[in-house]
This record gives sequence, structure tokens and C-alpha cells, in this order.
Amino acid sequence: MTLTTGQLRDTLATVLDLVEREGSFDYRLVGTAADLLRGAPIEPADVDFLVKTRAEIDTFARALAAFRCLTPPTWMDCCGQYYAAYEVDGVEVDASTVETPTESAFIESRGSGPWTHFAEIEAGERSIKAVAPELRLATELGRDRKDRAEIVARWLRDHGCDAALLESALDAQGIDADARAPVLAIIAG
Repeated sequence: MTLTTGQLRDTLATVLDLVEREGSFDYRLVGTAADLLRGAPIEPADVDFLVKTRAEIDTFARALAAFRCLTPPTWMDCCGQYYAAYEVDGVEVDASTVETPTESAFIESRGSGPWTHFAEIEAGERSIKAVAPELRLATELGRDRKDRAEIVARWLRDHGCDAALLESALDAQGIDADARAPVLAIIAG
């Protein structure tokens, strides 16, 4: 299923209302859902929340217990994260910690980056904490998803880009000059 902006906003409202009633849930919206919420013309398949603690994953799971469980809270040794996923009104919604260490403050879902570099986006009656688009762009290049990186680059061109933050994020992901050139050209206009 490809999410529309309206479905995303409805899903966020449902999930966050339930989770916040259940307990503490300090999160960042990451992945392509963060881009769509900003207004980028991208097609996310799911909604990804990043949280700091395993207790918040357990809170997420308790709050969404009435929905179809896709993955109960599980430690995933392969990628160093505690993870859970549910289907909420037809939308896959995931939450995870990412517990692999990094010294960088410029990676989308590890270290201090998502907790330092984020924006609050108005979505109906809520303000959604979404990771910075500069970190998102670097993630997409790091995963060799040039099509998505170009969508985020066009959004940054049209809405403003923190060039220093983007440079740091690209460095943190080890993106070489050849891979950077096309998206930097898009941003430069």
C-alpha cells in the first residue's frame, strides 16, 4: 500500500493518541513517511518511528495490541535494534531502537543525530517530530536509492537546505563526490 498524506496524518494521529495514553514515547518520525509529511512527492510503504528505549517499544506494543501484530517486540541481533510492527487501519507502522554505536551526530537513525537534527511538522492538531531532511537525503544516497534522494533534494531546493548539515550527513554516510554531485546540482538549482 502506498500512503497518501491524508492516510499518513490519520495513522499518525491514531498511533500517537493511543501510545501517548499508554506511557512515555519520545520518538522521531524517520524514513519516507517523514518526507511525505513534509510535502515531498514520495511514496512510503510504511510509517517508521525511532525511539530511544526498549521500554518505549513495549509501550508502543501495548498501545497497539488491538491491531494486527506483524512483529512483536523483538531484539534483532543482525542490526542491533529492538523492533515491533503493527498494521493500523491497513498501514504498516514500525517502531525501533537502533542500538549500534556511532560517534557521528549526523546519521538519520543512530547516535544523537535524529535527536539533535529534527523539525516539528504541524499535522492537524499535532506537531510531529521528524528527522531533518538533510539526514534523510544522506541515508537514501547511502542505501543507493538515487530516485528517493533526488526527490528529497528537490524538496530541499524548493524549501531550503542547511548546507553545513547536509555536508556533515553526507560525510557521516561516506558518500563520495561522484554520488553527491547529482543531488547537490539539484539543490543548487
